[in-house]
Amino acid sequence: MNRFSSASKTSSFHADILKETQIGQFCGCSKLFRDRYEILRILGRGGFGVTFLAKDAVLPGNPLCVIKLLCPKVKSRQSRERTCMHFKKEAKTLAQLGSHSQIPMLLDYFEVNGEFYLVQEYIQGANLAWEVKRKGPKSEAEVKQFLRELLSVLHYVHKHHVIHRDIKPHNLLRCEDDQRLVLIDFGAVKEELLDAAGAMTQTNHTHFVGTMGFAPPEQFSLRPVYASDIYAVGVTCLYLLTGKSPLEFDQDPISGEISWHKQVKVSEHFALVLNKMLKFSLDERFKSADEVMWTLGMESYVPTLTSCLTNQKLGSGTKVNKLTDAYIPPVARTASAIREWQAKLKARKSIEQKNIYISN
Repeated sequence: MNRFSSASKTSSFHADILKETQIGQFCGCSKLFRDRYEILRILGRGGFGVTFLAKDAVLPGNPLCVIKLLCPKVKSRQSRERTCMHFKKEAKTLAQLGSHSQIPMLLDYFEVNGEFYLVQEYIQGANLAWEVKRKGPKSEAEVKQFLRELLSVLHYVHKHHVIHRDIKPHNLLRCEDDQRLVLIDFGAVKEELLDAAGAMTQTNHTHFVGTMGFAPPEQFSLRPVYASDIYAVGVTCLYLLTGKSPLEFDQDPISGEISWHKQVKVSEHFALVLNKMLKFSLDERFKSADEVMWTLGMESYVPTLTSCLTNQKLGSGTKVNKLTDAYIPPVARTASAIREWQAKLKARKSIEQKNIYISN
């Protein structure tokens, strides 16, 4: 299915956009926007801009593309110059990120009379919210596979010092051609532009970028970190498992965290992974995509490496070769890591059981 399919008639909701924006005036007519783009229709409208579907009339084959109009017009000259500088900076960052197959490629960016535009690769497919509504909630195995796909691209994004800020099912597309998972709509660009546009005003405040329920507390405090994206991924997992938005879940009366355990049936190990992803406290939450991937991977290694573990302690009279202290074989290091990991899991399980008992 094409996620961009829409009625031929323009809704009243979009009518004002066509009148008020420069690009909107080219929608549905033969005249080209910037002498290059044939504007077909509006794809979506949000608090930070409008997205259009277009054809590139210059390139052979006239391929489809997505044009995003970001933030309102900037009136002040100083503010406009500052916004333009931030826009170019963030566009270059998006261009670098777009070299990854799971991120839409940035094809062009420009400013027209105070309006800022991004032109990106068109990804034909359906978002994960639509998938769940059509096919129903996913299994634990499917959600784990989703995590493996998403965490690798999230690691890439964070490696480029970018926090996405708006990970949710609607911003995750399943490409129709090759079934790859694609991450879209980076909130970091919106935040930079809005902050720059408002920097010269008297209010001079910072704007929140994100989605209610998917954004963790520190993001509402306007201090997002890489772990903020991890929280959003955890909430997305809950949606995929249940079909429920985060606001439909109860909150823990003590911590304020999502109370999901009674509504989600998953294995003990995966429950611990989800629990750590969804912690309000940054000290308790996973710090990076790598940490989540490592913990998910450990589940499959534990049974096969059980024989490497030993609970026997060295006696007081046992002699230890000094070379052993200097060099620890890889298998022994792995066994030691697994032993520590199992101890932590046991401790966390005990804490979880106590918390459930208290909440009941």
